[in-house]
Amino acid sequence: MTVITRFAPSPTGILHIGGARTALFNWLYARHHGGRFLLRLEDTDRARSTKEAIDAIIDGLGWLGLKWDGDVFHQSARAGRHREIAQELLAEGKAYRCYCTPEELAEMREKARAEGKSKLYDGRWRHRDPSEAPPGVAPVVRFRAPEDGDTVIEDLVQGEVRVANEALDDMVLLRSDGTPTYMLSVVVDDHDMEISHVIRGDDHLTNAFRQVQLYRALGWAEPLFAHIPLIHGADGAKLSKRHGALGVEAYRELGVLPEALCNYLLRLGWSHGDDEIIAREQAIEWFDLANVGRGAARLDLDKLMSVNAHYLRRCDDATLAGLITPLVAAKLGRDLGDDQIGRLERGMAGLKERAKTTVELAEISGFYVADRPLSLNPKALKILTAEARERIAALIGPLTAIEPWDGAALEAFIRAFADEAGIKLGEIAQPLRAALTGSNASPGIFEVMEVLGRDECVGRLADVAGGPNA
Repeated sequence: MTVITRFAPSPTGILHIGGARTALFNWLYARHHGGRFLLRLEDTDRARSTKEAIDAIIDGLGWLGLKWDGDVFHQSARAGRHREIAQELLAEGKAYRCYCTPEELAEMREKARAEGKSKLYDGRWRHRDPSEAPPGVAPVVRFRAPEDGDTVIEDLVQGEVRVANEALDDMVLLRSDGTPTYMLSVVVDDHDMEISHVIRGDDHLTNAFRQVQLYRALGWAEPLFAHIPLIHGADGAKLSKRHGALGVEAYRELGVLPEALCNYLLRLGWSHGDDEIIAREQAIEWFDLANVGRGAARLDLDKLMSVNAHYLRRCDDATLAGLITPLVAAKLGRDLGDDQIGRLERGMAGLKERAKTTVELAEISGFYVADRPLSLNPKALKILTAEARERIAALIGPLTAIEPWDGAALEAFIRAFADEAGIKLGEIAQPLRAALTGSNASPGIFEVMEVLGRDECVGRLADVAGGPNA
């Protein structure tokens, strides 16, 4: 059997973090088995489906690296096929027309709820002749669901699950205006797309019983189902805005790397021993459904940031510089020159150990490309006493002659300067840090000097040596 999975979101809003995990699990399962991963947009709700939401889904999947196979399927384009199947069921007596008015439906639902019944439709048109239809009522088409026995599913995550057929009413297949419903469309599309495994959130488990009944009525082989527990907040409650960002794009804006988010989502509800950091290639090799837990996973933002910090440290310096350049430029209000971008890249090795997100990384990288004269924070100003400024002034001339301009040569020179002046290294290193970065904290000062380059260092030191600098 060729494994074919699908991600089938409704394009009515953001790419939810739970949807992203569903897409990831489907993608990994297909890749693990050498199969295909398809994308279907369930856009039959034309009023709520938007181009912006479609773009967000496609862009989000692309950012996460979850490339689908073939073209994007649009469910709305297949409405004719869905109606064709409904007509077949009608012709075979497996569906019927229901002429209930909205008032009748409301009344029977209210009565059923009052009696504690889950079955809200009483089947009153199941055996009636259409000739009895009231005038002016456009019918819906309902599925003639089995009334006896149980519907049983062998779920690959949940195990055997069953429901008594008497608890399920006759679902609507075509609305009164002839448009197909979600239940019908999903079954027809999954069949026609030859989906072998339906991997989705367990909030769809009730839908699965109804869909399986349709498969069996149509004589179609049903896919294997795997219903994954939902993601909850850290407090165990259903995930909501109060638990933090819900959309993938929000995590991107927070400075989370796609590799880190995928790694984190993989471990939300799936495990491989004690492994926490799992590269994409390893995830493809290891992923299966047997290790998906049955309990709800809990979103832990601190854990996500820890995972992201790991990926930041492993990321290529040029790639990181490219990611933070737009952020740094936006804060400065101007574009960066090639030499400034080069400084950011050279400075990454010392900076990425100090950040958990690209946003933080951009924040602490700004001093490398800041305009002169630097704005000095209060602690830097306190360090730059009159005596410290005199020492800095004494350094400028000799620094213009240092060769080579690298960390080792600069450290040797500054140490010798401190020894000759009879001061501790910190008494000159800290004023240098304050003058060159505008702060009291930075990567190693000799690394900073090497990254900035001779001309920029001399210029910044001259700015400070000339007098107080706010």
